[in-house]
Amino acid sequence: MSSYIDLKFIDELSLRLSQFKKKGDYLFNFRCPHCGDSKKSKTKARAYFYRIKNDMFFKCHNCGEGQNLQNFIKYIDPSMSERYTLERYKGSAPSTQKPKFDFKPVKFKDTGVLDNLKSINDLQDDHPVKKYILKRMIPKEYYSKLFLCDKFMSFVNIHKPGTFPHTKGEHPRLIIPFYDVNGDVFAFQGRAFGKEQPKYLTIKLDENKQKVYGLERINFQKQVCITEGPIDSLFINNCLAAGGADLFLNNKISNEEVTYIFDNEPRNREIIKRMYKVIEGNYNIVIWPKEIQSKDVNDLIMSGKTISEVNDIISNNTYSKLSALTKLNDWKKI
Repeated sequence: MSSYIDLKFIDELSLRLSQFKKKGDYLFNFRCPHCGDSKKSKTKARAYFYRIKNDMFFKCHNCGEGQNLQNFIKYIDPSMSERYTLERYKGSAPSTQKPKFDFKPVKFKDTGVLDNLKSINDLQDDHPVKKYILKRMIPKEYYSKLFLCDKFMSFVNIHKPGTFPHTKGEHPRLIIPFYDVNGDVFAFQGRAFGKEQPKYLTIKLDENKQKVYGLERINFQKQVCITEGPIDSLFINNCLAAGGADLFLNNKISNEEVTYIFDNEPRNREIIKRMYKVIEGNYNIVIWPKEIQSKDVNDLIMSGKTISEVNDIISNNTYSKLSALTKLNDWKKI
């Protein structure tokens, strides 16, 4: 019965604890409310609830603070602590049935990284950045997941100190957050509006994670597509983006259930090299038909193709193994 009550109150506490995640039946991870966890990284969470025998305890592996659950609750909310004590020690729990935890982290919130940025959703249609998004014909459902940063270099230095030794040449960029499967930001890409180089710059907040865009919305039980850039992935069914690097989904899904969609650049030696590598790995690959002149998926959309038509083109021009090799040899122009 004590375990039931502990889990019941942990469930209630979860709404107040940043980046709260269930790691196991009696193991929970979150950012420490005592020390605030890492001041340099907004994504690190090193505090835990864990069980010893029939009791739950708190421990932070950053500041070293440790206490039983009752004292932790008292620190967070004294009135909740009184309710906990009453139920825990007077046996008022209705049953010994283990409470059902249905942890669905609130996505795109409480990351800290995006707190001071404006989402595209909040901009007026006559705003230059909103006009850019409208011109690119990005689906409106993604407006709330794209952001405007007026001072990109300063923004990066806040979240990853020392990235830019100076901010001479400060400029705005479109921020494209990379969320993990729990909806937490672990990286973001800045897209320049002017002549700033590189045009796309991806900043990793967690160096242990691969630069993969779209993990929070992917279904690994279905066919997965992978594009080169995040914006292209927004038009394709169940699609990830490689974030500027080779991406192989080791142990997540069989190779035959992955389709790579490279940019339509038959004279680009680097792309050709990567395409051969994908075919050798027994992945599916899209070889663009020669009548398609657009350089990528977004260009196809801007040329007048509908999302449905683009997905049909991809489906009808997907190859693997020998047929992919034959098509690639015919397609390349180098």
